[in-house]
Amino acid sequence: MSITDHKCTACDAILKFNPKTQKWKCEYCGCEYTLEDLKIEEKQIYKNKNSQAKKSSNTSYNGYHCPDCGAEIVMDENTSVTECVYCGNTAIINERLEGKFAPQKIIPFKKDKEDAIHAFTNYKKWKWFMPKEFIQKKNIEKISGIYIPFYLYDIDVSAKINVQATMLNIWSDRDYKYTRTDYYDVLREGNMSYKMVPTDASKKFPDDIMDSIEPYNYNELVEFDSSYISGFLSEKYDLSIDELSERAEKRAEQTAIETLLNDVNGYDTKTIKNQVKSSKRKDSSKYVLLPVWMLNVKYNNNIYTFAMNGQTGKFIGNVPISWKQVIKYWIGIFVGISIIALIINLLGYSKLF
Repeated sequence: MSITDHKCTACDAILKFNPKTQKWKCEYCGCEYTLEDLKIEEKQIYKNKNSQAKKSSNTSYNGYHCPDCGAEIVMDENTSVTECVYCGNTAIINERLEGKFAPQKIIPFKKDKEDAIHAFTNYKKWKWFMPKEFIQKKNIEKISGIYIPFYLYDIDVSAKINVQATMLNIWSDRDYKYTRTDYYDVLREGNMSYKMVPTDASKKFPDDIMDSIEPYNYNELVEFDSSYISGFLSEKYDLSIDELSERAEKRAEQTAIETLLNDVNGYDTKTIKNQVKSSKRKDSSKYVLLPVWMLNVKYNNNIYTFAMNGQTGKFIGNVPISWKQVIKYWIGIFVGISIIALIINLLGYSKLF
């Protein structure tokens, strides 16, 4: 797939997408353009220069392979990268990306880099024993905006559960306290349809982290236009829609079971004794790109990931404990208590004389 490099009509500089204004802004002269403006400009170029303009204005995506973790990152030719956003390796090999990359929809970034840095800064305030590597400005500045490939599945689910429920009746007289437990067998079943069940299509991005920064507002999906990638990175999918279908179906089935269980009301306890479920993926499933701000920090040969939903701002991260910080903390407390105890003893001793 090719992308179009849009240039400012005033100064000819490359335009980049601005998440705050949802427009394309020239960083040199400040001019802003809407997507409609860019399309009009594109049509004018084609009209004036015909096929020659198509050849000069279209550039292919570049693929960057990291020799350390194997990540393949997709970006336009005007976006530079000095290190891998996944593992921090600085030795990245630039090569032409082969094959097609054609998502159907995209959710443009709504949160910018300042929002991501602010979220990370607030997050680390509550992590007293965070290693110093995580609070260095040079590491925080490595936060990158990246479009993650997703499949959105439409799934029909049929589910049935057998629930053992109980109701407690407690009373007492002058001598004893009584408890009676009544047991009930409860059945619930139903057919449900779920739309846009998300599953990320990249092996490099941890599923648990990607699940944790959900949900996205899929009402804001728009037709894919390569202009939205300007100034950002994009991950190339490495899992097919069929390979991830089972995971999406299991998510839909689990949601269906929970829905049926939540419909069992009015009991003191409820336990699923048996469940039957089946699902079928519809042909209407979509391949989309979703925005994520991501930071990976290498510490003691391990990679720690921080991610923020580029649409909603939901933030998640995991940090190790620096035992040096823990020791310093307790030494500080010990020294402080010792000094206070010493002062109290000296005051008490002076009163004797």
